[in-house]
Amino acid sequence: MVSVVMPVRNEEAYIRMSIGSVLEQDYPAECLEVIVADGMSTDGTRRIVESIRADHPNVRVIENAGKKVATGLNAAITHARGDIIIRVDGHCTIAPDYVSRCVEHIRRDGVDCVGGAIHTIGETVLGEVIAAATSSRFGVGNSAFRTASNVTKLTDTVPFPAYTRHIIDLAGPYDEELVRNQDDEYNYRLRKLGARLLLASDIFSSYYSRSSFKSLWRQYYEYGYWKVRVMQKHPRQMRWRQFVPPAFVTTVGVCILLLPVWLAADIPLALVAGLYFAASLSVSVMITAHRSWRIFPLLPVAFATIHAAYGTGFLVGLVRFRRRWGAPAGEGGKH
Repeated sequence: MVSVVMPVRNEEAYIRMSIGSVLEQDYPAECLEVIVADGMSTDGTRRIVESIRADHPNVRVIENAGKKVATGLNAAITHARGDIIIRVDGHCTIAPDYVSRCVEHIRRDGVDCVGGAIHTIGETVLGEVIAAATSSRFGVGNSAFRTASNVTKLTDTVPFPAYTRHIIDLAGPYDEELVRNQDDEYNYRLRKLGARLLLASDIFSSYYSRSSFKSLWRQYYEYGYWKVRVMQKHPRQMRWRQFVPPAFVTTVGVCILLLPVWLAADIPLALVAGLYFAASLSVSVMITAHRSWRIFPLLPVAFATIHAAYGTGFLVGLVRFRRRWGAPAGEGGKH
């Protein structure tokens, strides 16, 4: 038995397609249930889900009064009957063999969690720019599920994961304090328990990228902001690459503030900004050579938005959560 849990909120444009991809699995329908945790949507999401449920008895809808991904996941998992639980978001689609592949890897490879690479789709020119930026190492670091393909290996985290019920019971609930980065925190706890997380080359999903720089900024600002709380709870979870954006923003900001009183500050400012701009242009050329040259002019802007937003969010988080150092981390649930 497999339970697909879907925490959603205001996904009117994509929810029918997302649930449809789950219902079109080649896995036996009698062994598959779908639990949608609706975070009090204010658009037509709930109405669409209810219309789907009317024709598919294996689809259930529950309320997610907390409106967060973590509260929705915890609520859905509580209702789930599956031996394997798979998370799917309302902004993505999964391949027709996604569930069967996940079950196969868990049974054959003896892993506790499995997922695959994400193909990020941009539906407009700007969306294509953002998809290219968030699928590159320069944009998001060495997140294998975003930047790698044809790779099967043990890893730190996977998107839209399939977990065994056993490992979920051991790990406990998701941390409901975290608005973002709840997956990072949860998967770190799993690895501390000795769990094995597999990134499989034959498991595929598609994710629809943000379509504006404003929404991209907000997304990565929140990633940086909430990463501070994950760091405070689990310092060993951090990687050096996650400190690069805040270091970059700090360096540029300090140099700009010093300019009125120290004219020589323009030298390190020009050096740092120049090196970054050169790297961004070089990467943009390499990416667009394999995609479309029409995205080239905006690709450096997307990179700058991602890095500046994450770095700024991280720095604001350091200030906002400055009194939380040394506080008990807990093991999930409400904090």
